[in-house]
Formats: sequence, structure tokens, C-alpha cells
Amino acid sequence: MIKTKENSSLQQFFSGKISALLRVTGEDAANFLQGQFTNDLRGLSTLGAVYGLWLNQKGKVLADSFVIAGPEAGAFWIVSYHVTSASLRARLEDYIIADDVIVEDITREWTGLTLVGAGVLAWFAQAPRVGLSFPGRRTAGENLEWIFPRTQLTNARALLAGWLELDEVTMERRRIAAGIPAVPADIGPADLPGEGGLEPATISYTKGCYLGQEVMARLKSMGQLRRRLQPLRGLGAVPPLPAALWQGGRQVGELRSAVNLAEGGFIGLAMVSLVSWQPAQPLALEVAGSAEIFVVPEVT
Repeated sequence: MIKTKENSSLQQFFSGKISALLRVTGEDAANFLQGQFTNDLRGLSTLGAVYGLWLNQKGKVLADSFVIAGPEAGAFWIVSYHVTSASLRARLEDYIIADDVIVEDITREWTGLTLVGAGVLAWFAQAPRVGLSFPGRRTAGENLEWIFPRTQLTNARALLAGWLELDEVTMERRRIAAGIPAVPADIGPADLPGEGGLEPATISYTKGCYLGQEVMARLKSMGQLRRRLQPLRGLGAVPPLPAALWQGGRQVGELRSAVNLAEGGFIGLAMVSLVSWQPAQPLALEVAGSAEIFVVPEVT
């Protein structure tokens, strides 16, 4: 986590964009999803939501999402912040062969708010709320995703009268400061989950087979990563992204997401080569440019 000078309020919310909301039903839905998703869904009825990844055969990250126990018996809802509904639906339907599985895109019918700050879980639990809720991944600390039919947005916002509404830049700053990768911006089809530090939150090594599972098991037992997503702090303004990072005349990484700081400079997340990168030396945005970007230690 990167330290910033940002102040926080106890009651905050963000009009969180949801790029994909899919409803999956059918007799084979549970077994199908368990065989595709990287995390274990067997405890979903108790947990309410599970975060994980959708990989290809080589173990590369195609998408991330939450899988939620839907309000209907036997239904599963899949929510993603950044992955488009079309690409996520295509990833699922590519592997539906003879299964009784139906995937519906209901993204346009629903929307959501992100509740942030100490006490938001208790506030939400005080009275029945329309829609579904689950702990999110937009920022560190206590936060809750609340999704509901788009027709209920005015009523939902009325319940938050007096709360501080956060803008997109602030939420992006908090996500990057917390070291939370965005899929596919920070970790995508050319990357392994471990390169983004996603294994602890997304990979189950006990659930059994899923697409990409053999690669994950092999890396866990004998593999060594050659790249890693690193938190950075830089001088100046955010460059056009993605941006190559140079050190000693050699490209050693790529800045993938970044946001300006109110106090000047920027913070970001970059995929950096562990083979050619020299940790003690700063990075530059050009081959012979000024070295003004520094990998920062993760602190709480």
C-alpha cells in the first residue's frame, strides 16, 4: 500500500461503474462454473460472493469477477468492474458444449454504488435493502458493493443523503495506493495471476480442476516468476498509458495504470522485469530520459 495525503470521511460512496453483470442458470450451472473459475464456489451459499479469475489454457488472465449467489434458487450472478459483458459472456459460452447452462447479460438493467468507510457494513445491515451486496475490491479498508435494479437508483442515493460522494479519480487513486490490480488494465491476457499478486485472493489449490489449473499447480510447485506488478511513485504528470519504463538504456517494465496526486507527482502500478530491473535505481519514461520514477515499498 502506498501512503498518500488523502483525507477520508467515515461515510462515503462512489457511483461504481459495473462493466458486466451476467446471470447464469441451468441444471449444470454450478458444476460448469466450478470447472471454469479459479476460486472455490462450494461455499458460495455461506459466503455470498467469491472473487476469482477466468483463465485460458496457458493460465493467462482473461477476466476477473465476483460470483454471487443470485436471489433466485440455483442462479449465479457474475459481476466485473472493468471486463466488458460481451467478452466475459464469450469466455463462458466458448466452453458450454452439452451443458444445461444459460448465460444472460443483465448489465443494462442493474447499477450499483460502492459504500466506503468504517461502519458501512453495520449501516447496511440495519434494515433490508433492495438488491444484493458483497465486500468489494475498489479500495482498502471497509467497503461494500451494493447492486440493485437501475430503477431504484434515485431511492438508493436518497438513503445516502449527507454522505460524501467520491469521484472516479479519487477511487482510482485509492485503488492504486492499495496495490489492487485492475483487470485487464494491469493484469491481462499476456499475464499470469501471480505476476499481479492475485494468487492469494483468487486461486484455490484444493478445489480440483478448472481451466488453467495445471499451469497454476506447476508454477506453485516449481515455477519462478520473471515479472511482477510493482507500486511506483513518479515526478511530473501521468504520461499516456501504457508507458515503457527504461533503466540503463534497456526497457525493464511498463507503467500500466497511474493517477496524479494532489500534492504533485503521481502513483502507479507497473509490470517490471525481475531479471533486468535494478531495484536500487530509478526508472525513466524514455531511453535517455530523466530517471524520476521510483518503485516504493509496500507499507500499511
